[in-house]
Amino acid sequence: MAVDTDRLGFRTATTADVPALLALVESAYRGDASRAGWTTEADLLEGQRTDTEGVTAAVTHPDGVVLLAELDGELLACCQLERRGGSAYFGMFSVRPGRQGGGLGRAVLAHAEKYAAEQWGVAEMEMTVIEQRAELIAWYERRGFRRTGDYSPFPYGDERFGVPLRSDLRFEKLTKALAAR
Repeated sequence: MAVDTDRLGFRTATTADVPALLALVESAYRGDASRAGWTTEADLLEGQRTDTEGVTAAVTHPDGVVLLAELDGELLACCQLERRGGSAYFGMFSVRPGRQGGGLGRAVLAHAEKYAAEQWGVAEMEMTVIEQRAELIAWYERRGFRRTGDYSPFPYGDERFGVPLRSDLRFEKLTKALAAR
């Protein structure tokens, strides 16, 4: 569903937002509800995507921020940014499943890039994506990210990140140079 991105409001999350953030993240990636959008991981992982502790840690991180995108008071999307030296880590990117595919994700990513460059002066954004998520990696590549060939293992056995449905999952690091601001 297309969203009038000019009407989007962005703000920084607080601990009061944690329950709504947790519900949004879970709905975008896991379970049957996630299948309404295209970012689902339900064919790769069962169980939770994150937990209250993980979301709270992202919201309260001293070198990070969780950005919320809202329209008429409704939480539609979020992302986490964490300053890591000269770069910003981009994670916990979630768009309400029924709102995916209408430009909302592009608007949130652009806002996050602008925030990282202007507020922190970083020159690069980085993220990790499950390697098997080819369609998602292609979406990021169309937005200027590049695959690095740097891989890290999936945390098998740690159900805080889900229960894998296959044994070959791993993360690939993607990076993007940010325009000087």
